[in-house]
This record gives sequence, C-alpha cells and structure tokens, in this order.
Amino acid sequence: MPTIKRILCPTDYSEASRHAAEHAVPIARWYGASITCLHTYMPVLLPASHAAAVSGRHVVPDATELRAWEDAARAPFGAAAGELDVAVVVEMGPTVATILEHVSRMPADLIVMGTHGTSGFDHLLLGSVTEKVLRKARCPVLTVPPRAHVTSKLPFERLMCAVDFSDSSLAALEYAISLAIEADARLTLLHVLEWPWREPPPPELGEMPEELARRLEGHRREREEHVRARLEALLPESVRTASRPDVLIANGKAHVEVLRAAAEGSADLIVMGVRGHQRLEVLAFGSSVNQVVRRATCPVLTVRS
Repeated sequence: MPTIKRILCPTDYSEASRHAAEHAVPIARWYGASITCLHTYMPVLLPASHAAAVSGRHVVPDATELRAWEDAARAPFGAAAGELDVAVVVEMGPTVATILEHVSRMPADLIVMGTHGTSGFDHLLLGSVTEKVLRKARCPVLTVPPRAHVTSKLPFERLMCAVDFSDSSLAALEYAISLAIEADARLTLLHVLEWPWREPPPPELGEMPEELARRLEGHRREREEHVRARLEALLPESVRTASRPDVLIANGKAHVEVLRAAAEGSADLIVMGVRGHQRLEVLAFGSSVNQVVRRATCPVLTVRS
C-alpha cells in the first residue's frame, strides 16, 4: 500500500493556491505527512531609466520581504500549521525547475497544486506551470480546481478510480484504495469500454438485422461481465468491508464517461493512471487524462507506474 510522508505545495499566493493547500491538510493528517509550501521568485531587473537603480542591476528581496512572503505562504494552513509539520521555503529560481528540484530533493510523495479554471492548460495556475509539472514530475500530482468551479467537498466522501488494467491504472488503484481507507470514503471503480458501434445503429446505416443485433448485444454483455469480474478481483476483502466499493462499466469515450460518472456520482476525487514512460507532453492533446484534468470539477490525482 502506498504511503504519503512528504507533500509539496507550490504557491503563488493566489486563491487557487490557497484552495489547493486546504486539500493538502487532510491528506497530511491521514498519513502523518509533512508539508513543504514552496514559493519561487526571480530577481527583478530594473531598467536603466529607474531613478534609484544602476543600469541592469538585479534587485532581490531583503530579509523583511522574505519573512513577509514566508508568512503569506503559511497563512492558508491556518491552525493546521501548528499541529502539522509545515515548512515554508521561499527560493529564487525558475518556477518549474525549482519545483521539480524540490520534488527530487525531499523526495516528495505527492504534489498538490491548484488550477485556474476549466478552459484548458493555457489557464492553469502560474501560467503553464501546473501543466509542465504534470508532464515532468515522477510522483503523483493532485490538481485542484478553483473554489468557484469545484463541486466536491472535504474531507473526501466519494472517490472514483478509472481502471483500464494498465500498470499505471493499477498503481492509481492502490492510491485510491489507500485514500478511501484513510478517509473512510466510498470507492467506485470505473472501466470504460470504447464500443465500436452504437445500439441501435445510427439511422444512416440502415436497419441492423435482428439476429446480428442480438449477437452484438450478447457479445457486449459478455465483455462487460468479464470486465466486472476482473475489477471485483482487484479489491481485497478488507477493502470491500472498509470502503463499500462499487463497480461501474460504461460504454463510450473514456474521458466523457469518466467525467459523466464523476458528476453523476458526486465524486470528491478522481484517481487516474498516467502511462509509464509515455509522458503527458507526448500524449495526444485530446487524451483521456488531459481532458479529465482540464474539465473535472473535483480534484484529480494522477499516478504514474
């Protein structure tokens, strides 16, 4: 069972960052994990026309400013900062590179980051920072939609894990089971069959012979029963008792059905696998993980195998 002992929360002091920090707190409590809140900055290059500046001089914050930034980074954790192990780091450097360096240095077991909205990676937190971290980080990443768009609640009560039986989705299932047990949450396993035809077929294809329609429907039902048995076999008896898991089989496009099932089931968290060495940067833009992260109204935990 996976363990989470070190959580990294990058922040830019935005509302999105504050909302993400709120999600890191219960996870840290469940696992007894420490939290490192990281803010990065680049020195300001003052222009030659600036009256108080030397031409081309880099200006860095003084000790007073740094303390103010540290206090601002700690503020979203509120009273939890006193009961949890919360460290604040303010560091100069390129944002993405500095975040990834800290992931390796800690090493982090989980990254928790906010997003700015549902209109795509162009509008994720810190410009494209969240998208780049999603592509490059080797540890799981929890992306949290903005407070204005989110439909989930804390602590998590309903978790949904999308399983396609790949190594990455099985790794994601381990995290989903662990979180469901820690949060005492209901767990749903979902598998999507991308069925190559519709029943009944579209009118432009004409009438389907009745015998063929029956055979196709029977074949689909056999596949669904086979998949359901495989999903149920993945659940240990202890999990069946603790988190009362459900198993769902859907037919259609993967990301559409994942989002539909999450909405209909009022999911508080979606857990998905990202396939091993095939990083998000080389996946098709319309891939299931990309589409779900972009459009989900609850947090999404992505896990690599």
